[in-house]
Amino acid sequence: MDNINFENKTDRSILEWERVQNWISNLCVNYGFKAGDISYLFCDDDHLLKINKQYLDHDTLTDIITFDYTFGKTVSADILISLERVADNAADFEVAYDEELARVIAHGVLHCMGFKDKDDADQALMREAEEKAIQQFDNQ
Repeated sequence: MDNINFENKTDRSILEWERVQNWISNLCVNYGFKAGDISYLFCDDDHLLKINKQYLDHDTLTDIITFDYTFGKTVSADILISLERVADNAADFEVAYDEELARVIAHGVLHCMGFKDKDDADQALMREAEEKAIQQFDNQ
């Protein structure tokens, strides 16, 4: 059974948790996976930068870090998201905050299911999968 949890350490709003749980579970199924233990931590830039330095040896701001524990076809992960980055990216890309947040939430799970974003071709496939995921979220 899937176990999708959320913790918000900021004062910024996030999407309706139960709706997101169902969406993420369905997203996994759509790609032949099932949701296992997936934990989302919504935090600020400072917290995510600290994690980025400590665990990945990167001294840069990022919107998401995914620690992937997927085994076989069961998606499990700790996914940390900076809501400050999400808000800034939404403004930069001229999209609604909720849309950008949904994109980032899906992005972490898509990584766990094998999607990459290191080169242009992989990024295009990731963006396509994110767009499909956002459409599914909007239509549920």
